[in-house]
Amino acid sequence: MTPRIGIGMMLASTVDSTSVVVVRWAAGDREVTCGGAPMVDPAQDDPGTGQPLDPAQSAGTLLGKRYATEDGTVELLCTRPGQGTLALGGVPLTVKSAKPLPASD
Repeated sequence: MTPRIGIGMMLASTVDSTSVVVVRWAAGDREVTCGGAPMVDPAQDDPGTGQPLDPAQSAGTLLGKRYATEDGTVELLCTRPGQGTLALGGVPLTVKSAKPLPASD
């Protein structure tokens, strides 16, 4: 069952060790996946790792990195890395790059 997602919510992968926290959410009821399988709310469901990882969705996640949609409506912070690719509605999320600091000249 897909959880109702909101800011501050934790999500856990069912295919690997990936965990994320929702930082920004304006996607309604769209589904977040990791490694091709839906992510779950670890407070309500046991994430386990019972589902197989989709080899086409195995780019991995990095601890402390923010993953976002191109339009910036969704942003997830990785709190535990894993092998799966984070995606929203089947579209992979990209690592959000840091904003450059202003010059101090």
